Amino acid sequence: MLYGFGYWVVKCVYFLFYHIRVEGLENIPASGGFVLASNHRSYADPPLLATRLRKRRCVFMAKEELFRNRFFGWLIRKLGAFPVTRGAGDNSAIETAEQYVRSGKVLMIFPEGTRSKDGRVGRGKTGVALIAAQTGAPVVPVGITFEGKLHFRSDIIVRFGKPIEAAELAVGEDPKPRELAALKNRIMTAIKALVDEPALPAAEPEQE
Repeated sequence: MLYGFGYWVVKCVYFLFYHIRVEGLENIPASGGFVLASNHRSYADPPLLATRLRKRRCVFMAKEELFRNRFFGWLIRKLGAFPVTRGAGDNSAIETAEQYVRSGKVLMIFPEGTRSKDGRVGRGKTGVALIAAQTGAPVVPVGITFEGKLHFRSDIIVRFGKPIEAAELAVGEDPKPRELAALKNRIMTAIKALVDEPALPAAEPEQE
């Protein structure tokens, strides 16, 4: 109930505050678990993406520090967040992520691990590739673009790319480091291509 209420509140607020265009919604699987892998531009990214998925509920990793406040930690858990300790190779967070994907959930992940201040897409980390390989789930790359810092009535473009299958690169459930690196590079290249893609002249603002 709280997730549904928050979904519509955030969707309405974003509709009023930003000028959002969405491309590639047809690339989002209608059923089954998958990984949504996006570049990271701002703190607004998780709810921005979650409210573009329509009927697909998603879960996402959030840095462990956000859960130290008891009320805020409770709230974001209800909205689909689970903690990850950054820079520590948090295996428990990876296992939790894989369980969600196997159960049919949409896992939102930002492979760069931190926000990009200049809009350029970083190299990314292999966690996204490991989750995809061990679950066999497709990865839908996402590119979020806007100029400068996010502000009132910013023009935001969200592009969903075609799903990437770990099997395309013959990556199995017990992947070697080189295979993980290749899959991660494939994912990051797809994200960068979406970010760098020129805006479609005919694209219209998203309608409620």
